[in-house]
Amino acid sequence: MKTRISLKVRAGARKTEFTARLGDAWKLQVAAPPVDGKANEAIIRYLSKLVSVPAGSVRIVTGQSSTTKLVEIEGVDSEQLERAILDTHGYRTHSGSSAPEQS
Repeated sequence: MKTRISLKVRAGARKTEFTARLGDAWKLQVAAPPVDGKANEAIIRYLSKLVSVPAGSVRIVTGQSSTTKLVEIEGVDSEQLERAILDTHGYRTHSGSSAPEQS
């Protein structure tokens, strides 16, 4: 089994984490800089650790040099991936505003 996830990536962030859901895609901040493939490597490592699969089971299908990426993960289904993201991210949605969200 394998699943795909659409990502909107911001490289060079303070820490690597999911920050919001944007339609069908997830917004992912990556601590690595967007040079020499470092951000892509960080994405692969982060996702493989998140769903407990080897890094070789994660590959960037499209968007190698773009902020919008399609990533395929072997050995996990879409429900497992979604649950793992929500466990780390919580159930927040992106309001479209830069103002802090109220609880």
